[in-house]
Amino acid sequence: MAPGRVFEVVRGNLLEEPVEAIVNAANSHLAHGGGVAGIISRAAGAALQEESDRIVRSRGPIAVGSAVVTTAGKLPFKGVIHAVGPRFGEGEEEDKLRQALLAAFRCAEERGWQSVSFPAVSSGIFAVPLDICARAYVAAVRSSPLRNVRLCLRDQPIIDAVLEELGK
Repeated sequence: MAPGRVFEVVRGNLLEEPVEAIVNAANSHLAHGGGVAGIISRAAGAALQEESDRIVRSRGPIAVGSAVVTTAGKLPFKGVIHAVGPRFGEGEEEDKLRQALLAAFRCAEERGWQSVSFPAVSSGIFAVPLDICARAYVAAVRSSPLRNVRLCLRDQPIIDAVLEELGK
């Protein structure tokens, strides 16, 4: 990371992060029913899902490796950035995941936001192995133009994988 930029790996609750925007681990249809997406959607209220539905109606499904922004609804953020990571077995998962996070960081930068927090995108129900996720997360953050990026995690195995990758 460039001087003046901070990357923190924290154990915590994404909904309580001290940042301008959070990243959601989204699917191509922006259907926020389960996992991190469901938690974010329920906390944000109906406006987030309604805006997501409008985006998909007008643009079609969001491509893997891309990101879009919606309102944060009732959450205390300027917006929620929905990064569409790959599912294990699609092929090129590491590159697609890195691209999804870079797209999310660009969305923040385009809006003048300098601090974001992201969860373990693609490591849950999308089943991308933790070592692949860790490499993609670290590579994306190292290329990020943002001043403050936080990786907000809950489970020790992914924390260990990221810390190991940072040590390389």
